[in-house]
Parts: sequence; C-alpha cells; structure tokens
Amino acid sequence: MKIWILMSCLLLAGCAQQDVDQQLNDTESAMPPERPLPVTTEDRFAILALDCVHREYPNKISHVMQSADDVAAPRHLTPAFYGCFDWHSSVHGHWLLTRMLNTQPDSVLAGEIRTALAKSFTSEKMAGELAYYQKEGRASFERPYGIAWYLQLVAELEESNDPQLAEWRETLRPLEKAIVAQVRDWLPKLRYPIRLGTHNQTAFAFGLMIDYARIVGDDAFEADLVEKTLTFHLNDVNCPLAYEPSGEDFLSPCLMVADLMRRVLSGEDFSAWLSAFLPQIPVDGSPDWLAPGIVLDASDGKLVHLDGVNLSRAWALEGIASALPDGDARKPALMASSALHRQVGIAAVSDEHYSGSHWLASFAMYLTTRRGIPSAQ
Repeated sequence: MKIWILMSCLLLAGCAQQDVDQQLNDTESAMPPERPLPVTTEDRFAILALDCVHREYPNKISHVMQSADDVAAPRHLTPAFYGCFDWHSSVHGHWLLTRMLNTQPDSVLAGEIRTALAKSFTSEKMAGELAYYQKEGRASFERPYGIAWYLQLVAELEESNDPQLAEWRETLRPLEKAIVAQVRDWLPKLRYPIRLGTHNQTAFAFGLMIDYARIVGDDAFEADLVEKTLTFHLNDVNCPLAYEPSGEDFLSPCLMVADLMRRVLSGEDFSAWLSAFLPQIPVDGSPDWLAPGIVLDASDGKLVHLDGVNLSRAWALEGIASALPDGDARKPALMASSALHRQVGIAAVSDEHYSGSHWLASFAMYLTTRRGIPSAQ
C-alpha cells in the first residue's frame, strides 16, 4: 500500500514528501479502532461507504488538463470527492451516508457517519470542487451520471430537518447552482437520447434530476427535463429487452427509460405507453422472464458492473409497477422479477473486491430504501 501511494503521488503530481506522509497518515487513520457491529442491512452498506469516501487510492480520474499546472493528486483536484476510486462513486458514497442519517438516524454508525460527512462538507473543500467544475474544458465533467448523483445528494439534504444536514445543504449549494445552470444550457443542445447501459445514459440521470427538481421546487428545471424526456421517449416502442444486458452494463437501457417515463406520465397514459414500449412483460406473474446478469469475475472493474445492473433493474421494475393502476395484470410479474434481481444483487454486495465495494452499496441502498418511489418518500 505504501509503495502504491508513493508511486501514484509521484505519477500524478510529483508531490512533495509531506503529501506522501499525509497519504500514509490518512490511510492508517481511515480504519476506526473499534466499530459497532452492523445491526441492519443498511449498516453493512454504510460501512462500505465509510471505508472508501476518504480512501484516495487506487483512483481513476477523468481529468482534462490545460497545462502542467493542472497536474495534481486527486485530493488537490477535487478536495471533497476524491475517494471511492472515482468522483461519481465518491459522490454517491456520500449520498448513501446522508441517506442513512435520514432513514435510520439511530444507526449504530450515526456518529461515525456524521464525522465522515463533516470532514468532506466544508466551505473550503466545496469551494475547491466548484473551482474545479467551472474551469475551462470541463463542461462535460461527470455529465450526466456523476452530476445527477450530486443533485440527488443535495435533495437528500433538502428533505432533512436535522440542523447539521441543513447546514451542509447550504455548503453544497454553490456547486448545485453551477450544475443546474450547466445542465439547462446543455439540454437544448442534446439532439438524441444516450441509450447506453453505463455512465452516459440519459434516462437514469434524468430520473434523478427530475426527483431533485421536485424536491427543491425548481419548476423551471423540472419543465426542461420533462420536455426533453417526452421528446426523446414518448414515441418509443418495442424496446429490445432481449438484447440486455450488454457485457459491462450497470443500468438497463430499456427499464431505465420506463422508470423515467413513469415519472412524467399519468397512470393510464403510462400504462398504455408501457404496453407499446415493453409488450413482452408477462401477465402470468412469473419471475423468470428477465434473467439476472451473471458476473464471472467480481475482481474485474468492468465485469462487476453486472452486479449493479441487477440492483438497478430491481428498483426500476419496482418503480414501474408502482406507477401502474391497481389490478394491472403485469404488476405481479414485475414485482416477482424485481424480487429475483434484488436477491441476486444484494448477495453480491461485499468488501471482497474494491472493484465492487466502492460503489455497489450505493445502488443497494437506493433499492432497499425505495428511493425515487413517491409513496416511499
């Protein structure tokens, strides 16, 4: 570990000895001397986030450099969100911890969670994040996946009545405003939806962003997103679900579109749209019409994405079912498949390989706490 930290520091920044010493000290202090045993499933997820939000290495950065002055270690580039291997995973790791304080405020880990978040959510560090985001050449930084998760983090803080979380919400506001302005500038220029099963997919990001806009009361941003959603997907039909998953998917291109559209159409309109979009949904209640993704090597950072597709499919299927009218014959099959994907997906969340442990817990938390489903808010 010490050799890896030293090599990474030298390669990224040619950093001074005090930077190396700081990395070693942080690594040694990252593991608490004694941690209460997890009581709930979500406690287990929170431990994975706690163990990575301030773990700088290994690190994969997507970093545009304009000059040699832009060469620096991750914690100097993005001082709040430098852990968990990459920026977006760090952001939704922080979201997970914030979600935990909202849904299980009496968790045995609550004190450690607050300490970790307080370390990240300082005015100085968030000013550094804003400066990085607004620098020349970074208009597409983490767009749309990472910035959608950032807005979801803000939404989580917005909904809390906890004074400390309310203070953090204000600390995160400047970057929030810059992101919303950037997205609103981008949307009119986006001619086509991005139908991938990975980070660039627009359907998943639009869903998170719409939920954020509604929670904070940004009607103009919501209107922009709804208009673009309907333009992209209202006339979609016969989505090729049989082609899924691709070998590196962690989001379903078909199911995420349906989970997005249930946010913008009424019950009857959504039911009719879904019939044309996914006519293959059975009406016999069977769970096996959609097979979970299979991971053959969980240590491979790309192949392990399929553990994520099982978790995200589970919440999308549940979300789709939640928007259908009572008595719709497709709901039992949707919920049965959701349960199957949930079982497989949650079983894969562990600390065995950092390739999965740095991010899968966030997906699991989104699923088990039913985030994004209005009746569960």
